[in-house]
Amino acid sequence: MVLLLAVVCGVAVGNVYFPQAVSPLVAEGLHVPADTATLVVTATQFGYAGGIFLLVPLGDRFPCRSLVVTLLSLAGLGLLGAGLAPGLVPLVAASVLIGVTTVIAPIVAPMAAGLVADDRRGAVTGTLLSGSIGGMLLSRAFGGSLGEWLGWRAPYLMSAAVALLIALVLARALPRTTAPSRQSYPVLLGASLRLLRTEPELRRSGFYQAMLFGAFSALWTGVALLMTGPAYGLGASAVGLLALVNAGTMISTPLAGRQVDRRGPDAVNLAAALAVLGAAAVLLCGGVGGAAGLAALAVGSLLLDVAMQSGMIANQVRIFALGDEARSRLNTAYMTCGYLGGGIGSWLGARSYGILGWPGVCGLVAVLAALALARHLLHMRSGASGASGASRASGLT
Repeated sequence: MVLLLAVVCGVAVGNVYFPQAVSPLVAEGLHVPADTATLVVTATQFGYAGGIFLLVPLGDRFPCRSLVVTLLSLAGLGLLGAGLAPGLVPLVAASVLIGVTTVIAPIVAPMAAGLVADDRRGAVTGTLLSGSIGGMLLSRAFGGSLGEWLGWRAPYLMSAAVALLIALVLARALPRTTAPSRQSYPVLLGASLRLLRTEPELRRSGFYQAMLFGAFSALWTGVALLMTGPAYGLGASAVGLLALVNAGTMISTPLAGRQVDRRGPDAVNLAAALAVLGAAAVLLCGGVGGAAGLAALAVGSLLLDVAMQSGMIANQVRIFALGDEARSRLNTAYMTCGYLGGGIGSWLGARSYGILGWPGVCGLVAVLAALALARHLLHMRSGASGASGASRASGLT
């Protein structure tokens, strides 16, 4: 069941990431500036953040199967609308709908965490994250290659068909489950905000993810502009191929999950922030172009991807320990923080590239990582315990 859910996560998450590879093609096809076309990426990520806040709490209220099938069907219709959009404004609007409805991974992750013992949650979370990473990588390669061959609309239309087909399969394949809560929807929404206000460990984890995922989004928005620009003069498919180089992330995240189980989340968070700082330095060399520049982009993006995903595992293990009956609401608050950071990072990445070029993007990555590191060092200095929120678990519901 965990492997099946990992595949579902990959299919859904891919809808958020393939626009990063096709945004240069959107600019060409709709005759808009390249940095303006990146609004498609930003709109999808902000929509995803909105979907997490508005829809993921329903994972505590409705059976997982009906909720996942419904959302995946709506995402398929949004993808169809995007593929038929006559201009940038309708495309951005459809992208928001895609982001809002494709929030499958944060719904199934809490359910999977509840199926295993506490000392297995890191490994299971890592497995699900590997599926999501596979969706990220393959969707960029798929989107870039198919878009270059058949035009920017083709990836949207193909993704719509896949989403609708997977929804039909899941309607039969997913098991029946019971919802853990009978609370009303307004109460569930309010609970996510209350948890964010009252749980310092949740706020800390959300800040870490917002910073590192913001760096990740800034990188992949900027690298599409760099590789299709004068420095390299490559097509959109090259961005997808660069993403495939990062397939090593799929291997490393289960290992990171086991390190979280063994050493605790804080140690992995520290290593993740330091690794993103190192990645920014390596990525800076990617601006030189040529084979050396491509090698720097491959190594630096792989290091950043591994660090961001490892930090995410650590954060989720920490917040899932805060209370068994409120995992979806905890994950809602956490993932909303993360994807708000990602949307802002994507927007800042495009603006940084337009003003300062590739060094501006790398500088932004370094600043965001430094903020996460500073927050973590402050926590370590204060002597706060990662278990301090667990003592309040009885008040979560």
